[in-house]
Amino acid sequence: MITKEQAITNLDNLITKVEFARLQVSDHHIVQVVAVSKYSTQEEVEILYQAGQRAFGENKVQDLKNKSIALDKHPISWHFIGTLQKNKINNLIDLNPTLMHSLDSFELAQELNKKLEAKGKKMNCLLQVNSAKEDAKSGVSANDAVEIYSMIIKECPNIVLKGVMSIGAHSTDTSDIKKSFDITKAIFDKCDGAKICSMGMSNDYTLAISCGSNMIRVGSALFK
Repeated sequence: MITKEQAITNLDNLITKVEFARLQVSDHHIVQVVAVSKYSTQEEVEILYQAGQRAFGENKVQDLKNKSIALDKHPISWHFIGTLQKNKINNLIDLNPTLMHSLDSFELAQELNKKLEAKGKKMNCLLQVNSAKEDAKSGVSANDAVEIYSMIIKECPNIVLKGVMSIGAHSTDTSDIKKSFDITKAIFDKCDGAKICSMGMSNDYTLAISCGSNMIRVGSALFK
């Protein structure tokens, strides 16, 4: 298990790198850090919280529920970052996540909106874009993303779209990864009212920030 000293060191190292990367973009470019805690215990989340981290992301609805209940004495900002199965929608709504990152189709948006409406609730979401054009990745196609974003705004009033999310290309070639981030950023710039461009994980977050990301999702950089 990670020690408090290691957590502080990891967080300091990450913030230093994020600061350097964001200042290359602009003095005013702010980057939010979501700690991906899917492989970590609630004790490790608590340790990182005590070190100063406030936003955490979970991939599974049940894990989000267990950890948020166990740590409910802390004002943690919980994010849902995994693929949402339709039979888990009601469970996720009941947890009131700060942000749902993985709205990966118009059909899912319609289903989520219908169940939110029934419960009289709204949910902040990001549209997931498969900008790397990889079969293994979820998300709407880059060509359709702006149109689907507009359709969700018009037809799904209980979903509050905050922006877009993507995962960088699975490649050892930095130019491929950069291209996928550039595509997402171009989509973000065209989406009405979008505020969040969530790109970048532990192995590519500095590149993502240089391409315009203002929210990164990091796990191993913080928990190992």
